[in-house]
Amino acid sequence: MSKERARRRAAREAELARERAVRRRRVVRRERRRALVRRLTPRARRRSAGRLARYSRGERAAIVLLTLAALFLIWSLVDDLALRVALAVLLLLALPAIVVIALDRRT
Repeated sequence: MSKERARRRAAREAELARERAVRRRRVVRRERRRALVRRLTPRARRRSAGRLARYSRGERAAIVLLTLAALFLIWSLVDDLALRVALAVLLLLALPAIVVIALDRRT
């Protein structure tokens, strides 16, 4: 009877050892994959590039909303089509200068 139990225990232990080895290989593989991904991804999170990147989300929303409001006022208050188009183009050309003057932090 004890030989039978010892044989079953040895089989159980062998099975557990196999499962541990498989699990260990999976963990090692996963760690190697994570290390490779960490090596290939840039370390510092980059901010978006562009002219509006230096402004916060609220400032960008204000720029867009005020520009749309000005365009709406131009199109609703001015009767002549050529003057509407000219004022709209002038607003869009002058917008970067207006934004820099209004929101520039270098004071």
